[in-house]
Amino acid sequence: MVLDSQATQAEQRTSLLDIFLIFLKLGCTSFGGPIAHLGYFRAEFVERRKWLNDHAYADLVALCQFLPGPASSQAGIALGLFRGGLPGALASWLGFTLPSAIALVLFGLVLTNLGSGTDGAWLHGLKVVAVAVVAQALWSMGKSLCPDRLRASIAVAGAVVAFWIPGVLGEIGVIVFGGLVGWLWLAPPASELPHSPFPLLLRKRTGAVVLLAFFVLLLLLPAVAAQTDSYAIHLFDSFFRAGSLVFGGGHVVLPVLQSQVVPAGWVSNDAFLAGYGAAQAVPGPLFTFAAYLGAVSSQSPHGWLGAAVALVAIFLPAFMLVIGALPLWEGARRHPAMQRAMLGVNAAVVGLLLAAFYQPVWTSAILSPADFSLAAGAFLLLVFWKTPPWLVVILCALLAGLGWH
Repeated sequence: MVLDSQATQAEQRTSLLDIFLIFLKLGCTSFGGPIAHLGYFRAEFVERRKWLNDHAYADLVALCQFLPGPASSQAGIALGLFRGGLPGALASWLGFTLPSAIALVLFGLVLTNLGSGTDGAWLHGLKVVAVAVVAQALWSMGKSLCPDRLRASIAVAGAVVAFWIPGVLGEIGVIVFGGLVGWLWLAPPASELPHSPFPLLLRKRTGAVVLLAFFVLLLLLPAVAAQTDSYAIHLFDSFFRAGSLVFGGGHVVLPVLQSQVVPAGWVSNDAFLAGYGAAQAVPGPLFTFAAYLGAVSSQSPHGWLGAAVALVAIFLPAFMLVIGALPLWEGARRHPAMQRAMLGVNAAVVGLLLAAFYQPVWTSAILSPADFSLAAGAFLLLVFWKTPPWLVVILCALLAGLGWH
């Protein structure tokens, strides 16, 4: 879908260097997993930079929840795509992904087991600040997307369902439920229907070609790998399929990756578990664990080249699915009936965020009154003092490291 005028496109473009630096900052400070990442993104791009509004952001999150792969990375790729086209999507992915990928590769190359460092006080402080970040997103999105009793009820019902039916089945069920309720019963005045088009610098034809290429790769790569002894092709095929077929984010992809690399003898189970521990201590997407596995593989290529092959392979499906689906999604959400449905879907997204706020964000971080106090202070700084999230992250990590709890 091409924007109506070149002038509008120019106004909504951001330089590739700026896109890269914005996401690099997020890649260095976004701890807490995909739900927390979406909270950081909302603070940066909805509240601070106003690249899009809450309705458009919730629509984007809903799409990413439907697609397999890393939802927060897909949202970041889409945001970069909005502001810089395909080069912008690449710049946003590189900025958000490189910090954790480089850190994990370095850890693998020096074969240093972080041991108790992965459970250190500073890391716990990062988990606590993730509570405040997600709470801020809930606070703001709830006011914007659940302003009446019916939408608030959709959010709460969605949270309950997602809690009792965890995983992708519950998530998709909640989104479908919210869409049906919105379509059937949410009928606000036409002036209230959110007309917030994505600033999408992409044609539908391009999206269709990319989607076709995705399915061709998904079908052909296993056949090609079966006909060759090339480890590089086997590595690319295994990680491409993992990125294509896994719903639910990084923690779900880990057992899939373990089944690919450990029985085949590419990575020992001890090395796998050591890398998994290190992955908990770095910011950014957990899918960058693929870079570690490619680096420590007993096969060749390994090291930096193996890391690059694995990293590109596992994230390539996210790129292709976002680029392919966004033009279709943008066209569908323009229709009034779909806009009504999206009011319910957006409320359901708030419910999913609410469920994730409790488990795993709250339950893994708030273990004492001191933890609660630190999270409450971080929430105060974020919501009422408008402190930059990266600064709150640093303050909480320092306080926890100095023995706050």
